[in-house]
Amino acid sequence: MNIASVDLISASIILLALSGIPGLFMRPLSSLSVWLNVLLVLLASLTGFIGIIFCFINPDPSLYLSPWPAVGGGLVGIDAISAFFLCPVFLIGALGAVYSIGYWSPKERPRTARSLRAFWGLALSGMSLLIISKHSLSFLLGWEIMALSAFFLVSTEDEKRECRKSALVYLIATHVGTLTLFGFFCLWRYATGSFDLVPSAQGSIPAITKNILICLGLFGFGLKAGAMPFHFWLPGAHANAPSHVSALLSGVMLKMGIYGLVRLFTLFPGFSPFWGWFVLIMGLVSGLLGVVLAIAQHDIKKLLAYHSVENIGIILMGLGLALLGRIYHREEWVVLGMAGCLLHVWNHAIFKSLLFFGAGSVLHASGTRQIDLLGGLGKKMPFTAGAFLLGAIAICGLPPLNGFISEFFIFIGFFSSAVSAKNISSIALLGAPVLSMIGALAVSCFVKAHGAVFLGSPRSPFAARSAESSLSMLVPMGVLSLLCAVIGLFPFLTIPVLEKTIAVWQTVPATMSLSELIPFGSLGKIILIAGILLVLSIIAVTLRARSRARKTVTWDCGYAKSDARIQYTAASFARSLVVLFNWFLRPRNNLPVMEGHFPANGALDSHVEDPVLDRQLIPGFYFLRDKLRWFYRFQQGQTQLYILYLVFMLGILLVTLIPFKQLFFAMFTK
Repeated sequence: MNIASVDLISASIILLALSGIPGLFMRPLSSLSVWLNVLLVLLASLTGFIGIIFCFINPDPSLYLSPWPAVGGGLVGIDAISAFFLCPVFLIGALGAVYSIGYWSPKERPRTARSLRAFWGLALSGMSLLIISKHSLSFLLGWEIMALSAFFLVSTEDEKRECRKSALVYLIATHVGTLTLFGFFCLWRYATGSFDLVPSAQGSIPAITKNILICLGLFGFGLKAGAMPFHFWLPGAHANAPSHVSALLSGVMLKMGIYGLVRLFTLFPGFSPFWGWFVLIMGLVSGLLGVVLAIAQHDIKKLLAYHSVENIGIILMGLGLALLGRIYHREEWVVLGMAGCLLHVWNHAIFKSLLFFGAGSVLHASGTRQIDLLGGLGKKMPFTAGAFLLGAIAICGLPPLNGFISEFFIFIGFFSSAVSAKNISSIALLGAPVLSMIGALAVSCFVKAHGAVFLGSPRSPFAARSAESSLSMLVPMGVLSLLCAVIGLFPFLTIPVLEKTIAVWQTVPATMSLSELIPFGSLGKIILIAGILLVLSIIAVTLRARSRARKTVTWDCGYAKSDARIQYTAASFARSLVVLFNWFLRPRNNLPVMEGHFPANGALDSHVEDPVLDRQLIPGFYFLRDKLRWFYRFQQGQTQLYILYLVFMLGILLVTLIPFKQLFFAMFTK
C-alpha cells in the first residue's frame, strides 16, 4: 500500500508543478487557462488524497522509502506523519484554486493572473515534496521551491510599495531559515555519517552535538512556523498577499515549520528536558502575545495574521507537552499533547483559511482592508458574514466547532499532568491558565472584528457599495464551514488517523489509546448542548431580523437622526484591552489639535508597531548602517581595487581553512 501511496503522491506533485505552466502560453484574458489550471490542481489533489487514504488504511504504519541508488537509500518516502501533513496541502490547494476563479480573474487582473496560478502550483508541489522527503537533498529542494514560490506569490501586486517591502522581509527571513537548515544538515551528516533523515541510535550522537542540532532546527523551523519572536515576517506577508494566498501561507505553509519540528524530535531517541520546556514556553508566549497583538490591529488581514502566531503557539503547547511526556515517561501526556498538536494543525488550516477567504470576499467587494471603514456588510453579504462568524467561533475554541476539540485535548493533557506528577505539576499551572486567557482574548478580538465589519451601518462608501461574492468564492467557504462543523460534532472520526500518526512519532510501542484518555461521553454532552444553543441563537436572530421594525420619532437629545459615526469603531471597542496591555503594545497615538473657536476637523489615529520588526530589527539595521558608513570608502568603482580585494580575501581563506581541513573533509567523507 505504501508503494502505491508514494507513486500516487509523486504523480500529484508533478501535476501540481505543471498546473500553471500551460496558462503562461495562453492569452492573458483567456478563461481557458483558468479552468485548465483549476482542473489540474483538482486532479492532483484528488490523486494525492487517494495516496493518503492508501497510507492510512495500511495496518503497518512503518516508513516506506522509494529507492534511489544514487544517494545510497531513498529520496522520498511516506508514513502516517507525512500523510497527515499532506492533507491540508491538497485541501487548501484545491479550494484556493477554485476560490481564485472569482477572486483573481484574468479580466480583473490580466497582468498577474497567469503568474500567480503558476507559482500557486509550484508552492503546493514544493510543500508536498518536502513533506515526503527522507533525504536532506530532496527536503532542501522542496523547501526552496516552496520559499521562492511563496515570495513571488506575496509580491504579486508588486506595484505597491508596502507589498514589495513585505515580500523583501519575507525573502530575507526565509533564506536565513534556509541557511540555518543547511548548517543543520551538514552537522547531521557529520554526526551520523549520512544525509538520510532517519532516527539516530541511542548514544550515537554526543550531547553537545545533539543540542546544537536541536538549536539549529528550532531556529530554522521556528522561523518558518512564525513562532514568537520569529514571527516578524508574517503579518506583512499575510496582509499584502492575495487573500487565497494568505490562506495558503497561514493555513498550510506555516505548518511546514511545525512539520519540521515534529520530525526533528523523531531523529533523537532522547534529549534534555530543557528542550521540552523551551517548546512549551515558546508556545505559551506565542499564543498569548499573538492574540494581544491581534486585538490592536485595524487591518482585518493583519488581525488574522497575528492570530496565526497565536494558533502556532497553541500547536507548540501540545508539542511541548508531548515532548515532556517522552522525557518524563508519561505516555498520557504524549498521546494527549500530540493529539491536540496534530488536530490543531488540521483545524487551524480549515478555520483560518475560511477566515481569510471571508476577508478576501470583503476586500473584493469593498476594496478596503480597514475595519473602521466597513460596517453593515451582513445585510449585503449574508453568506460571507455567516461563514466568517462560523470561522470566528471555531478559532476562539468554542463548542460545537472543531477548534474546541483540539484545544480540549491539550487542556486534558495539562490537567492530567497536575494529578499524575506533583513534582512537575507546573505544566498545568503554566499551560491551562494561559490557554484559557488566549481563548477569552480571542473571543474579544473576533467580537470586535465581526461586529465592526458585518453589523451596524456602513461607515464609508466602500462598505455601502459592497455586494455578495461569486459562487466560485462561496463554495470553498461552504466546504470549510462544513468541515469545521463535522470535526466539531463528530470528533471520534479523527481518532483512528490521530492514533496512527502518534504511533509513528512515539519512540516506544503505545500502551494507551486516545479513546481511553478522552471522556467522549462528557465531551459529546458539551458539544450537544452547545450545538442546541447555537441553533437556537441563530433561529432567534433570524426571526428578530425578519420581524417588522416599529418606526417612531427618535429622542433627539441634541441630534435629529442617528449617524454611522456614532457607532463603536473597532479601535474604540478594543481600547480598554489595548490600554491593559499598553506595556507590551506601546501604541503610538496621534491626537488631533483643537485650537480656536472653530477648529478644523481632526481625528485620533492609533498605531501599534510590531515589537520585533519595527522596534528591533529595522532600527538595528539602520544603526549598523550608520556605524559602518566608513566601509563605503572601499567602494571606489575601480576594477583594480576590486581584484585586489578578491586576492586578499582568497589569501585569508586559504590561511584559515588549513587548520580546519580535517574537519571539513570529515564532514563529507565520514
